[in-house]
Amino acid sequence: MDLAAARTHIAAAFARMNAAYGQPVFDEWAVLGLGGARGVLAYVGPRPDSFRRSLPEDAAPLRAEAAGQPHSVGDLVFAIETGGTRHDVFLRLGDASYLVCNHTAKSMADIRANPGWLKAQAVLFDLGEKFRADPLAE
Repeated sequence: MDLAAARTHIAAAFARMNAAYGQPVFDEWAVLGLGGARGVLAYVGPRPDSFRRSLPEDAAPLRAEAAGQPHSVGDLVFAIETGGTRHDVFLRLGDASYLVCNHTAKSMADIRANPGWLKAQAVLFDLGEKFRADPLAE
């Protein structure tokens, strides 16, 4: 899958998650490339000017959670103890690309407390399966 198609699938999944949840689950997301296409490949959210600068610190909880674990395309990792601008979840999109999601005003515990989370989470898992079947090309 190319980046344009990936962005379309991600945006559609976020719309479905928000409908299932009853409000925005995550208010920002970014596609990050770690391979040939490096850096922030796409960003949607409230802090376009500071996202790149804050990325190393904001990704630290997810990196710690994922450390030492193998992750295949389509796999999700949640950082349960996050809050603020710290990233809540990543989804592996390709060999060296990831989707990071966050709600800048809620913790993952706050998100999970809403009964709509289970339905929204199912949409996120479906998005993972879409990338498992057709990974983002780097």
